[in-house]
Amino acid sequence: MSAPARIDLHAHSTASDGTLSPAALVRAAADAGLDVVAITDHDTTAGWDAAVRALPPGLTLVRGAEISCRWYGVEPAIPLHLLAYLFDPTEPELVAELARVRLAREVRGERIVELLRADGVEVSWPEILTGAAGGTVGRPHIAQALIRAGLVATTTEAFGPEWLGERYRLPKEDIDVFRAVALVRAAGGVPVFAHPKASRRGRIVPDELIVELAAAGLAGLEADHDDHSPVERAHVRGLAAELELLVTGSSDFHGTHKTVQLGAHTTDPEAYERIVAAATGVTPVASG
Repeated sequence: MSAPARIDLHAHSTASDGTLSPAALVRAAADAGLDVVAITDHDTTAGWDAAVRALPPGLTLVRGAEISCRWYGVEPAIPLHLLAYLFDPTEPELVAELARVRLAREVRGERIVELLRADGVEVSWPEILTGAAGGTVGRPHIAQALIRAGLVATTTEAFGPEWLGERYRLPKEDIDVFRAVALVRAAGGVPVFAHPKASRRGRIVPDELIVELAAAGLAGLEADHDDHSPVERAHVRGLAAELELLVTGSSDFHGTHKTVQLGAHTTDPEAYERIVAAATGVTPVASG
């Protein structure tokens, strides 16, 4: 009897804020013993083609993105992330919204650098853009500049309240979460709520919102994630069972920006098959 497939449905490359190129990401996934990996860069599909071209034998690639969303049901609105799998990357409305969010991230990044420089912190916006290598610019790229300047030792420290976590944190423009779910579905994709109960990341949404999102087309919840406590994981699983949503587990791998490794958390093959069956945008790409 063969071993069950090892499936990691949440990983980032240099197309957003990971440290491995898309090609290196799929090679690392194969080296980690994965059978299926998803490339889910923030608000972009820019890494898809390079990942497909470099796909090692025996590995299947799920093309996706992690979409920056916001729930406006409370004040201030709560940011959240939607994993979108196997959607059509040419669907015009979704393409336009993702482009808008990427531009907003860049504008926010430049403004944060201006605030830092006004306080005498010597970081360079052109250098940060170079470091992003054409990928979606995010706070981790600014964190790397702070590390290079010797001002902090780690990304975690850079995201502390003295730095990018609070003092130099600016809001970014996101997509209304209900609109995002609708856009992903319209593009033939499958939307899954990333780390929905990760209270260590900040404010979390109430279960009532997840009930509403399920009615609006949300397909699943990411339960097994490094930022979920055991109690939070169990709660997510229970809620998913109640709402008949699929459950995923993923590393949310970012290379050296985070300590978590590929395959640290995995998705049950049955949940993966449900995602594939529900998608009409693109199909997984299997290498020989």
